[in-house]
Amino acid sequence: MQKIIFYSVIIFLTACSSQKKLHKSTLAWEENFEQKNAFDTTRWSKIPRGNAEWQKYMSDFDSCYAMRNGKMILRGIINNSLPNDTARYLTGGIYTKDKVGFGLGRLEIHAKLNGARGAWPAFWLLSQGMGWPDGGEIDIMERLNFDSIAYQTVHSHYTYTLKIKEPKQGSTGPINPHDFNTYAVELHRDSLVFFINNKRTFAYPRIQTDKEGQYPFDKYKYYLLLDMQLGGSWVGKIDPADLPVEMEIDWVRFYEFKQ
Repeated sequence: MQKIIFYSVIIFLTACSSQKKLHKSTLAWEENFEQKNAFDTTRWSKIPRGNAEWQKYMSDFDSCYAMRNGKMILRGIINNSLPNDTARYLTGGIYTKDKVGFGLGRLEIHAKLNGARGAWPAFWLLSQGMGWPDGGEIDIMERLNFDSIAYQTVHSHYTYTLKIKEPKQGSTGPINPHDFNTYAVELHRDSLVFFINNKRTFAYPRIQTDKEGQYPFDKYKYYLLLDMQLGGSWVGKIDPADLPVEMEIDWVRFYEFKQ
């Protein structure tokens, strides 16, 4: 019996050691938004307007952006200042497209999301090397209106074009709606693992399938989008009385996994 216990302990410790080695990481990149007047344009660009629902109010208007007390401020506002812009509302967003890419590792964003009717802030990843949806989309955080939860979701050719619902493609987790929270995703070769305030919310695994595009997430580098969005079929109507609304991003950190 003593030998059995001894060898069981050895196996357990070996497994723990292997797991630690598998998840060993180092801080490879961080953004603390310490610039006084503007964000670092070698890392970030303003997200342009587009036809997608989330992108239809994006603007480079200065009032949608601010640097305040070491935080990046992104706003959704009523358009009272740009008579040549027909959009009723304007929103601010920044991304690392073609400047900074993220691969296997853990990405964390520490931020406060202020609520408004129709507010739809998001932190997410898109492929640097492939168009949507084939390159995949990783939604680290989406929050609607004044919700006390955040959504975390995976999209790809497999989920969007083929409309296959298994394995589970998303989940929610509680947040403190009046304070800063930390949103994270880990990109592994065989799974995506999501967290809110260091609590695991769900994982999306690679599976054996004859269908295309189930797990493209180990093939590309991904760029990060941080944006304040307003309105849409999911979040619902905008209440102008709640505007302006802003999110405050304290920092972003990327921990690269070591093989």
